[in-house]
Amino acid sequence: MSFGRRAGKMAITVAMAGDTMLGRGVAEQLRSSPLPSTLFCPEILAAVAEADLFVLNLECCVSDGGERWQHPGKPFFFRAPSSTAGLLAECGVDCVTLANNHALDYGFDALADTRTLLDRAGVRAVGVGADLRAAREFAVLEAGGVRVAVVGATDHPEDFAADDDRPGVAYADLGRGVPGWLTDLVAQAAATADVVLVTPHWGPNMTLRPPHYVLRSAPQLLEAGATLVAGHSAHVFHGVADRVIYDMGDFVDDYAVDPVLRNDHGLLFLVTLDGPDPAHTVPIRLEAIPLFLDYCHTRLARGKEWDWIRERFTAACAELGTAVTEWGGRLRVEWQ
Repeated sequence: MSFGRRAGKMAITVAMAGDTMLGRGVAEQLRSSPLPSTLFCPEILAAVAEADLFVLNLECCVSDGGERWQHPGKPFFFRAPSSTAGLLAECGVDCVTLANNHALDYGFDALADTRTLLDRAGVRAVGVGADLRAAREFAVLEAGGVRVAVVGATDHPEDFAADDDRPGVAYADLGRGVPGWLTDLVAQAAATADVVLVTPHWGPNMTLRPPHYVLRSAPQLLEAGATLVAGHSAHVFHGVADRVIYDMGDFVDDYAVDPVLRNDHGLLFLVTLDGPDPAHTVPIRLEAIPLFLDYCHTRLARGKEWDWIRERFTAACAELGTAVTEWGGRLRVEWQ
């Protein structure tokens, strides 16, 4: 890793980011300049370095090969160059979830490349695998004597789903309810680790608030043993409830910008967990850093951008009964 980690303490901070798309235009930039500064401004890299762990949703495969997934009507295919795996490690990423609708954009071979390249770079991956069992495995990270299990799942697309003898994603049809395998997996993770982070790819794109089935699913995941739920998929950040970030929005991409929803206005989340001992570690504070997503590069938001994000996040959280304060140029939620 390029950034040091603090150790020997009970309290830990986990940095989390939403949809991180490193294909297409971003891939072109990385081929000519494969550096962390190509993707992020120094202040964002410094904020990540504050954290003990960094987890994000990698919304692309990482490979120099593969063939486009054959499915009528699929409009977008995202693939990052193989060097991207090492770049993610340089940026401080510890774990990614690949349970999303782009993990198989270039087929099974590219998915296998992605897992291999990330593993060589020291970046753990969840939510995909060579078969159903592997796709549903969780990863256990450790920081400051605290074990953090990461669970990944996606509610779309069904044709990406892993099977007993087929690679794919950990698919959960959450619209029909949280499946038993997922609650069992969360419970197993809770029995294994001190903290369980469930990071689902759920709900449709470009929405201002979570759909009813997502609002229904989150408490079930907490009841099953999740310490924290951090979702993604909408490309627009949603509000925060007790121990639930419903959608983290986008982190870096080359996407067209909706002038109303402003998917170029994002947040980087840092959640601090503490407790009397590692076995009773709970989220006590969330800090959200306002971001501006320029074309293939993300920097800190400023001026009217910052104001827009503050107003939007405060309103979205208020709908869920959560108060937001400002502290040190960040938006803060206290959970205890």
